[in-house]
Amino acid sequence: MTELQSRQESADSTKMLTALVRLRGALQEVRLPLELPSAPDQRQAQGEMVDQLEDYVIPRLMTIDAPLLTVVGGSTGAGKSTLVNSLVGTRVTQPGVLRPTTRSPVLVHNPADAQWFGQDRLLPELERVSRSTNDPEALQLVPSETVPVGLAILDAPDIDSVEERNRTLAAQLLAAADLWLFVTSAARYADQVPWEFLRKAAERSAAVAIVLDRTPPEAVETVSTHLARMLASRGLKDSPLFTVTEGGVTEDGLLPRESVGDIRAWLESLAADADARSAVVRQTLEGAIRTLSRRTHSVADAATEQVDAVRRLREDVNRSYDQAVAAVSEASADGTLLRGEVLARWQEFVGTGELLKSLETRVGWLRDRVVNAVKGKPQQAERVTVAVESGLETLILEHAEAAAERSEASWQSTAAGQLLLSGSGEDLGRASRDFRRRAERAVRDWQSDVLEMVRTEGADKRSTARFLAFGVNGLSVALMVVVFAHTAGVTGAEAGIAGGSAVLGQKLLEAVFGDQAVRSLAERARRDLEVKVTDLLDAERRRYLELLDGLEISPETPEKLRTAARRVDDLRFAASTAGTARTPTTGAEASEPGPDA
Repeated sequence: MTELQSRQESADSTKMLTALVRLRGALQEVRLPLELPSAPDQRQAQGEMVDQLEDYVIPRLMTIDAPLLTVVGGSTGAGKSTLVNSLVGTRVTQPGVLRPTTRSPVLVHNPADAQWFGQDRLLPELERVSRSTNDPEALQLVPSETVPVGLAILDAPDIDSVEERNRTLAAQLLAAADLWLFVTSAARYADQVPWEFLRKAAERSAAVAIVLDRTPPEAVETVSTHLARMLASRGLKDSPLFTVTEGGVTEDGLLPRESVGDIRAWLESLAADADARSAVVRQTLEGAIRTLSRRTHSVADAATEQVDAVRRLREDVNRSYDQAVAAVSEASADGTLLRGEVLARWQEFVGTGELLKSLETRVGWLRDRVVNAVKGKPQQAERVTVAVESGLETLILEHAEAAAERSEASWQSTAAGQLLLSGSGEDLGRASRDFRRRAERAVRDWQSDVLEMVRTEGADKRSTARFLAFGVNGLSVALMVVVFAHTAGVTGAEAGIAGGSAVLGQKLLEAVFGDQAVRSLAERARRDLEVKVTDLLDAERRRYLELLDGLEISPETPEKLRTAARRVDDLRFAASTAGTARTPTTGAEASEPGPDA
């Protein structure tokens, strides 16, 4: 390799490493909390991918010259530990009849290779120990001169262990392997679980060798032929197949040397041949990178579904509460409130008699005649205020309850919404317990604001006879009545009693402040009421929206994932088109050299 080629390879490796680190970061940011159909599988996929990047792909890319890591995995009772001990020539891992036997992984390596297996290298989450342990969070390191330099053998837990943690650890270790030494038996070779692992190995072009263990001599030909056909049909026709016949063991619990001679010789030849060893590493690493990139798009699709689900749930809530805000605004402006108690108290204040009857048929009544007809007293103005307060509170509460019911019903129609509701800790189908109190305070605050508007507007008119005739309270009541019947230019002739009452209130105000000032006061009071109602209902809306915000689902996540995956693919493609096939870091596609290259 020329110096220029070496520098190019190093640059390509650095770019790929950076891209993979960014891919890991993007995967770690993914949140799939909603129970959508795709979520369980993609949560598992996300965890597996992050683990493989951290346990194998990134560390291996950083230490491309590290020894070939051969992970011995397989079904319960297949004889993995006995095989490892027999390959090493001494007992380094504990076999037994009780299942599960292997609870923590054991890594056997040549003492000269010890520096490759520190805490910062492969499988960094596992604590390094030098003693036998059943701790699944520990990795026992065993130096042995019988293991060739450049080769390491790792005994993994059972892939079908009765203990979930063992199964998870076994899958994690196999995903961190340069070479799988997959052990099965004549009795178990057709089991579904091993073949699921082998299918995944074939999908990502992992280097695999199969050991058919504990096979009766008379069944070797039949079973091995059938197994070979199964391997070929599943994309593993180039995987070496070794057979270990059933027989006794030595006093140390080892298989006879000749029983594992072929496997030992093959592993030693790989360790001795740098090119063959490198080919195995390239094949498995490139397959892992390619598969990670492909699987990322499925996770991104699941993340998109989460974003869309949150958007729909949010839209349902916003629609319900926007409808409530609009309904309160309409009902507080179309004369609806000028009925019942409010209308009765207002008529007590202004007097009903001939004045109101005339207003029903003749809107253009002179201001002075209006002023002279009003009989209101301070206490009667206060009764109108109380009636308005009660009517507004009831109106707001009614629509807050309706919005809560609509929002809950829409969320209950989906599994994701049901789960959020069940975990909310409160009954979101009803208005908050303290909503009535808050509504009362908001209405009183609005009435106080109206009173202050009138007081401020009439600052230079407080000594006039008209101002004194009605007082601040009376004029503020009139302004509220005007606000409650302003839609579409309501007049007495057009809207009957309610409209006539509003016109009468407007005439009272115009008699004191003038036309333009009354229009300005009414508009300000209207806007102030709308703001207060909106704030009240927005606080109710937030009970739902905060549940969605707490999920921490970012709309940018799916595209961030896809961008990271595309960057990895671009680097692989650019390197492959440049004709470089030295390492997976330059994007060389696996050409299935096979572990027996």
